[in-house]
Amino acid sequence: MPNRVVIMAVAVGTALAVIPPAKAQQAGGAANSPDVPQIMPFATPYGAPITLAQARAAIDATTGEASRRFWLMNVAVVDSGGNLVAFSRMDGAQLGGIVVAEHKARAAALFRRPTKAFEEAVQKGGPATLSLDGAIASAGGIPLIEDGKLIGAIGCSGGTGAQDETVCAVGAATTGK
Repeated sequence: MPNRVVIMAVAVGTALAVIPPAKAQQAGGAANSPDVPQIMPFATPYGAPITLAQARAAIDATTGEASRRFWLMNVAVVDSGGNLVAFSRMDGAQLGGIVVAEHKARAAALFRRPTKAFEEAVQKGGPATLSLDGAIASAGGIPLIEDGKLIGAIGCSGGTGAQDETVCAVGAATTGK
């Protein structure tokens, strides 16, 4: 009996070795349809995590811009692994935005793309985007890039998605591209 098991395992292994692997997506298939929104992974590699000093500088720039515009914001900065490094809640900013700002930052870091990409995918008819664990379809999360590597991300919440994105971009500009 043991010999049959060994012979069967060898036969199956040999068969699998000679059968070419199937292509995951055939040209012209549903995944390549122009009607299906595509979220392609960014090629930006992960780098060393953002420092506390860098995170604070990004937050200061963001809250400075928000103050200038009279917008009350929650601002979170996470490292390249999505872990919270620094957070600031402007006086009077909505309490619900605390977790949203952190969620936006974490999603931007882990998926290596602005959270606006998820929002746009859903708007174009891609609700399956919402099934991605950790994604958030709301603008205001931006990856932080230094020397071509992702070192973290910043997330803002307190205004409209466009307002969140506007002040986040100011904070993101503090890191070297």
